[in-house]
Amino acid sequence: MTVTDLYRGYIACLNNQDWQKLHRFVHDEVHYNGDRVGLSGYQEMLERDFREIPDLYFDIQLLIAEPPFIASRLQFNCTPKGTFFGLPINGRKVSFSENVFYEFLDDRIRNVWSVIDKAAIEAQL
Repeated sequence: MTVTDLYRGYIACLNNQDWQKLHRFVHDEVHYNGDRVGLSGYQEMLERDFREIPDLYFDIQLLIAEPPFIASRLQFNCTPKGTFFGLPINGRKVSFSENVFYEFLDDRIRNVWSVIDKAAIEAQL
């Protein structure tokens, strides 16, 4: 299985909220933006995102692989329930992108570096 196949499986896992399979894609010692969060912390972060944004859907717009690395641009069109990144969204539909880089180790995501386009969200308010 290629790193892009693994990544697409990971995104499907997220979109289906299939937390039982997350360990197949995410390393036990995963780091997020330089902080060690571990698999359980990473899962908690994702579950919180889905609680706060019930219609959250990860849409791959761009995917570049240079194993063991993946670079992806994800697009979101969603409706956060309350505040989101400190912004009072409160049920309004917003569109934004995330540029995210992943490093795989042993066919699982070991490092995630994410930058979300907060300015795009602010412009819609």
